[in-house]
Amino acid sequence: MASFQIEGGHRLSGSITPQGAKNEALQVICAALLTPHTITISNIPDILDVNNLIRLISDMGVIVHRKNENTYSFKAETIKMDYLQTEDFYRKSASLRGSVMLVGPMIARFGKAIIPKPGGDRIGRRRLDTHFVGIQKLGADFKYDPKAKLYEIEAKKLTGCYMLLDEASVTGTANILMAAVLAKGITTIYNAACEPYLQQLCRMLNLMGAKISGIGSNLLTIEGVVSLKGCEHRILPDMIEIGSFIGMAAMTASEITIKNVAYNELGNIPDSFRRLGIQLEQRGDDIFIPQQDSYNIESFIDGSIMTIADAPWPGLTPDLLSVLLVVATKAQGSVLIHQKMFESRLFFVDKLIDMGAQIILCDPHRATVIGQGNHLNLRASTMISPDIRAGIALLIAALCAEGTSTIHNIDQIDRGYQDIDKRLNALGANIKRI
Repeated sequence: MASFQIEGGHRLSGSITPQGAKNEALQVICAALLTPHTITISNIPDILDVNNLIRLISDMGVIVHRKNENTYSFKAETIKMDYLQTEDFYRKSASLRGSVMLVGPMIARFGKAIIPKPGGDRIGRRRLDTHFVGIQKLGADFKYDPKAKLYEIEAKKLTGCYMLLDEASVTGTANILMAAVLAKGITTIYNAACEPYLQQLCRMLNLMGAKISGIGSNLLTIEGVVSLKGCEHRILPDMIEIGSFIGMAAMTASEITIKNVAYNELGNIPDSFRRLGIQLEQRGDDIFIPQQDSYNIESFIDGSIMTIADAPWPGLTPDLLSVLLVVATKAQGSVLIHQKMFESRLFFVDKLIDMGAQIILCDPHRATVIGQGNHLNLRASTMISPDIRAGIALLIAALCAEGTSTIHNIDQIDRGYQDIDKRLNALGANIKRI
């Protein structure tokens, strides 16, 4: 198991370019199974989750060519259906939560899908009801083997219908959408997710010949088509990595520029950091963060304590709450962090408390951070990364701490952040991979 050793106290300087978006990559790579024609996707991040998905679909029979460092072509002319019954497929797909988005394309094009209960972050229960109920409404039959923890899905044909999703699940919407594009008739999805990455998937499917309207809203209308063609698609920069870099700059009092961020797709992420008192400036399509020796948390107009909570898009993405929480520990003032979606995602705060941060974990969903400003000097510590987002939050804390910290289980960080140690060392950090 690999680890990071981080010598804290170094200021960062220079510019850094965010990787392609992990969450979009998982969706659009799965969408390549919808057509026998070639799909070329650029700006694919070189991270564990994405690489594992690419290896999995290659083993399924998809012809994969790596054209350059971040561009791949995919041709799903034939799929080895027998491979879905193997232990190798079970093991690889079970370890990757993104594999659940294979169901929509497989059931739409081949009428059959098999998927084990997928893995991923240990951040609480992440149910699949939205995925499966939506695809069932299109005409698929589901069977679940609780002993083998295996889902089997079959459909002789899919027929469009109206559906109201019980939650605005991003991956659930993506899965249903990919099934609906080849269903007969019109499908209407209400309470659909509308994150930028979901919008990107819709645009890519339309380039392939799908007929999707309402993109960017929570009401999607899909007119089914008989087949889809190939296309070329470029993935957006990763908004979570952009937010992580903003947090690193603030906590280490560094001056950095984040290049090519697709600023108009960031929603309220920049303003969420501004609420913590962090200065940042849009320069064209870049974000400039000046050196700040201190920053003060805002309060609401009536003087009450600031609350930062996640919400479906265009609300704040839950993936950044861990970063905002750790950044608040070095701010002056107090803030309530309310993580509504996942009941275990805040449990990493005990590591920050050990480092000297003043945090009250109110319950599994809420934590109050009493920021100490420059009076807080975080202590170095030895930690274990429980998930991707907590892992990067702990890395940010270690960059700010006095002394040398160790983070174990950094595979969790590598799942979502490409060469993070090399890229930060180029800015002046001192991170060793052990």
